[in-house]
Amino acid sequence: MASLTLSIDGMSCASCASRVERTLSRLQGVSDVAVNLVGESVRLTYEAPAGIETVIRSLEQAGYPARSAAVTLQVQGMHCASCTGRVERVLARVPGVLDASANLAGETAHVRYLEGQVGAEQLAEIVSRAGFPAELDADAYGVAAAADRKDAEAEDLRRQTLVAGALALPVFLLEMGGHMVPGVHKLIAETIGHQWSWYLQFALTSLVLFGPGRRFYAKGFPALLRGAPDMNSLVALGTTAAYGFSVVATFFPEWLPEGTRAVYFEAAAVIVVLILLGRWLEARAKGRTGHAIRKLMGLQARTARVQRDDGFEYIPIERILVGDTIQVRPGERIAVDGEVLEGTSHVDESMLTGEPIPVEKAEGDAIVSGTVNGSGALTFRATRVGRDTVLAQIIRMVEQAQAAKLPIQGLVDRITLWFVPVVLGFAMLTVLAWLVLGPTPALTHALVAGVAVLIIACPCAMGLATPTSIMVGTGRAAELGVLFRKGDALQRLQDVGVVALDKTGTITEGRPVLTDMVVADGWNRAEVLRLVAAVEARSEHPVARAILAAHGGGDLPAAQGFASETGFGVRADVDSHAVSVGAERMMTQAGISFDALAGVAKDWAGDGKTTVFVAVDGHPVAVAAVSDPIKKGSRDAVIALHDLGLSVAMISGDSRAAANAIARDLGIDHVIAEVLPDGKVAAIDALRQNGSGVAFVGDGINDAPALARSDVGIAIGTGTDVAIESADVVLMTGDLRGVVNAFDISQRTMRNIRQNLFWAFGYNTALIPVAAGVLYPAFGMQLSPALAAGAMALSSVFVLSNALRLRYVKPAVATGSPADAKILKNVSPQELAA
Repeated sequence: MASLTLSIDGMSCASCASRVERTLSRLQGVSDVAVNLVGESVRLTYEAPAGIETVIRSLEQAGYPARSAAVTLQVQGMHCASCTGRVERVLARVPGVLDASANLAGETAHVRYLEGQVGAEQLAEIVSRAGFPAELDADAYGVAAAADRKDAEAEDLRRQTLVAGALALPVFLLEMGGHMVPGVHKLIAETIGHQWSWYLQFALTSLVLFGPGRRFYAKGFPALLRGAPDMNSLVALGTTAAYGFSVVATFFPEWLPEGTRAVYFEAAAVIVVLILLGRWLEARAKGRTGHAIRKLMGLQARTARVQRDDGFEYIPIERILVGDTIQVRPGERIAVDGEVLEGTSHVDESMLTGEPIPVEKAEGDAIVSGTVNGSGALTFRATRVGRDTVLAQIIRMVEQAQAAKLPIQGLVDRITLWFVPVVLGFAMLTVLAWLVLGPTPALTHALVAGVAVLIIACPCAMGLATPTSIMVGTGRAAELGVLFRKGDALQRLQDVGVVALDKTGTITEGRPVLTDMVVADGWNRAEVLRLVAAVEARSEHPVARAILAAHGGGDLPAAQGFASETGFGVRADVDSHAVSVGAERMMTQAGISFDALAGVAKDWAGDGKTTVFVAVDGHPVAVAAVSDPIKKGSRDAVIALHDLGLSVAMISGDSRAAANAIARDLGIDHVIAEVLPDGKVAAIDALRQNGSGVAFVGDGINDAPALARSDVGIAIGTGTDVAIESADVVLMTGDLRGVVNAFDISQRTMRNIRQNLFWAFGYNTALIPVAAGVLYPAFGMQLSPALAAGAMALSSVFVLSNALRLRYVKPAVATGSPADAKILKNVSPQELAA
């Protein structure tokens, strides 16, 4: 099976998205179809007999072609026809490449590929790996970028709206001016005359409809003829009806019944203007929904100082290859992931970890793209470039989450699939009802009501309600350090009643530290620690590392005759002293009594700490306690989860005493201790028995099965790759307070979606009958088609504006991350107030 992501042309409303999904789902071998209306893309999985060609052909036949883009690569190392043939074959094998042709003379390769499935920089990297160093043309990179396309689309719609508005304004004033300013109609009659006024309206309206408004007819009528009407079909039918009736009334009045002659040029023109205005505002708002992605992309360096034959030179990051040697100067942003070869510096990784303190980097340390170098200079080797860098993977996670379809969207899809055909039928019934039952002139009333129904019922707001909230919500979550790898986790978090936490590395730091030491009378703590550290320097045990860390380094005396006894401890001779360090049973075996310090040791054991006994020359000298400290923020996280009405459990392989001690300290509700790695899945199932969903938070390889088994798996971003791949949500830091932010952003996003859906469905439910004329018999009110167009456009703008409020969500629990402070600092007071 293979996955495919495509950018789709022509999707303008929810019914379009539904038809794309239905078209693809019908194909044998195609599954997991997820259509993103806001992102104008579709993601699917396919296997034989389906193929890319089948998918592309089906989309074209349905009237929603997949977008393709072209790029020219500058290719080095082609010396003969076999070289060009190899380059072409390498490119042709890339999923998503439609055709490729290499030019030996020009040393170029022209590639046409599917947007969304593969990128231009990825193609260059593939050709380079095949032995032909390739790079993009200077102006080729980013030509087909989604953000640029949306900006261009918004600018084009702005121009079209202004042109249409300028042409429609005289039409509106000529026909409706008399309703606003008394005497206008009389003035027109006495100057150019009403007939010439209609001729002028006809000319200007024709320019509006066949100029800026042409897009509605080019897409709407073909969709109608295919039996798959969409929003464009409704606009095309409505404006054509108004325009056609007006043309007949202007040039062939004898074809109309007596008393029905009237023109509605202003309705057709104003409808086009208002819907174009709505589309323009939508395009601008859609561009803002990708704000988080663009912000993440803004963290990417554009160039890097890379070693080439004649020294170091700045080149675009697209030309960097794995293995290249790169220099980064003080204050520069690191371009790709790598390993330090030379130099020392402190690197600001707050954009990844949220930690405000820069991390020291020296030879052998890993560095990641997007982070900022401090005051030192570093030389490093590129280990991951292009789509493989950590930053690129984060961007990809956010994109995938934004393209997700929540379960709540299923109802919307089922409704919108039949919505447009039902509206068409209702509009026909409305026209027939007015023709049969309406007052004189019945034809005029029937036309106005039918057009108003067609225009006001466009299901744009329905289709935008869910995906816009998902895009903005998951984007803001990423800025707060919460990555939704699977977008549907946004909704599934709402069904969670129990949050189960792994202990080691999740609640605690995952590394033991020396917390306490009591020495016998006559001994100095520093001296004892020096002797113990000298012995433990020969050991690999975690307790040994904790003691060495507590000593703080420096010169240690040599340890002679080192011996280790598993389960007991270690011993060696240091400075002519026989030093033994270990468990109480080691001292009992040696006949050394610690009665004077037994009480302290017993208290520590009750708190779940590991007690270490120290003897020198056969005499009891000290007892020390080693424990895995609780992470900063874990206590606040448990309190906040309780405030959200959630129960908190802890799953640990440690002893029950140690686990209970931590649970008492943090206020954890349930403790499942002494669990073997393969027992965590059973623990998850046991917690789920009360009927509520379970979210599991972990970080290690042994947590992966539990992360996959839980209803929502949340991985600590500082953990292993295996754990992260098994999770639904990833916290970019090791701070448990990020779990609270994940639940909060989920709650806010789902509330925002429900608000949008209530508005979208409520709007159509209330206004379609009004447009049909249900208020006319009682109040003499009939909705103008122009007002219907304005209401329809405002409905979509309302949904988008409501979703954009999620951009300004503040973290539920502050994690002390400077990254978020930077984000908020860039928001104006007016935006925060909004």
